[in-house]
Amino acid sequence: MKKLLLSIFAVAVYVTVNAQCNELFISQYVEGSGNDKALQIYNPSNSPIYMNNLYRLIRYSNGQSEAAGNVTPNAAISLGTHVMGPHAVWVIVLDQRDSAGTGQNVPVDYPLQALADTFLCPTYAVSYAMYFNGNDALSLQKTPDGGTTWNDVDIFAEIGDAAMSSLDGTGGWSNVFPYDNALYESAWTYNHTLIRHPNVMQGVTVNPNPFIVGQQWDSLPENTFDSLRTHVCNCPTTNGIKEISNLVKVQVYPNPANNGYSTLSSSENILKVELYNILGEVLLNKEGNKSDKKMIIDTGSLPKGIYIVKATFDKNRVSTIKLTVQ
Repeated sequence: MKKLLLSIFAVAVYVTVNAQCNELFISQYVEGSGNDKALQIYNPSNSPIYMNNLYRLIRYSNGQSEAAGNVTPNAAISLGTHVMGPHAVWVIVLDQRDSAGTGQNVPVDYPLQALADTFLCPTYAVSYAMYFNGNDALSLQKTPDGGTTWNDVDIFAEIGDAAMSSLDGTGGWSNVFPYDNALYESAWTYNHTLIRHPNVMQGVTVNPNPFIVGQQWDSLPENTFDSLRTHVCNCPTTNGIKEISNLVKVQVYPNPANNGYSTLSSSENILKVELYNILGEVLLNKEGNKSDKKMIIDTGSLPKGIYIVKATFDKNRVSTIKLTVQ
């Protein structure tokens, strides 16, 4: 009888967990300086999810509330036809990459650019969905009928009162307008990187009232990007082991490079290596032979300075590392 009860309990837990771990959600939020804006989407399930133009991102600007079915066109952006593998992450970065850009078009810092899987919203007037600045609510939505109806699959902040002004949910943007700079700058959704807790296994589908950041999110300082491309989640994988998605360890040596070359070494086979300067210009694009775990990087012709090495692996996984040339 005891074994039977334990079996029933185990099945109930399995059903409950897997009922949660079946839909995309936002696993990381980056609101940095300038145009350093990024979102990381996570697939918690054991199956691929085909976006097929069924998903979109909505920005509710400045705490405003809009009916889900009546969103102004430039508040939304389609997430396209990307395929999310099981327990995979997908990093979306604001598409401002012109090194000569100023004001609203200032470029995203290259270390953040290098971590992107895709760039969205190059033109504010066409779509401002990725131009969030700490007092906006966001919603990841899905349509069951090809675009007539849209359902929230994950809501970030409170639609209609957007970002709270503290970790415990006190205050709110309805109390900030016209802007109170002290409240604005104390908001945990302003100038912070937020990472979803491992015990979060599905998105928020009911507008939170209030939005209490600390319930589901860990907070990191402004312009912290090094945790992107990974996510730890308690959703079970096929083999029952928690998984850190898309993480491939790499190292470059010597670093600093001072003898004309460095070697990139990884734990997995390298498909491609790219080298960028701090302006985001590609200086090297070298294909691997899909069997080597080491590749030589020629630095002899490079001026002294700091560069970013980007290595691509199977299943579109990417790792980046800083290289100094002396």
